[in-house]
Amino acid sequence: MQNPILVPVVALAAWTMMMGMWMVATRVPAILKARMKLDPNAIRGEQMSTLPPRIRWKADNYNNLMEQPTVFYAIALTLAISGNNSELNLKLAWAYVGLRVVHSLVQSLINIVRIRFAAFFLASMVLIALIVNTLRSII
Repeated sequence: MQNPILVPVVALAAWTMMMGMWMVATRVPAILKARMKLDPNAIRGEQMSTLPPRIRWKADNYNNLMEQPTVFYAIALTLAISGNNSELNLKLAWAYVGLRVVHSLVQSLINIVRIRFAAFFLASMVLIALIVNTLRSII
């Protein structure tokens, strides 16, 4: 394997696409059931906010996966480019991916904010550690 740090990058990208498919698979039937007429002029999110919470949670999580994980992608790719293939960074990268999957499942299935926040906070701490390690390797 050329660079093992790229595997968790691809894993998180694949998970993001799975969440996107789950969102579509639940949202489209809900829109059809509600006989919703999609209005391109509606205020952003206005129509979707009328869907049941269990449907919206998947979209909320998909949106979350477009936010902080972009920093993870940039940091992991920087580690790959800089050649910093330490075992610690690989473990941190996998920990980040695992925590984001846990966050997704909590938000999409039960949405208990306390648990979801714990997963988010831990993932953020792991990401900060990766950022610090990346700075050390490129400075």
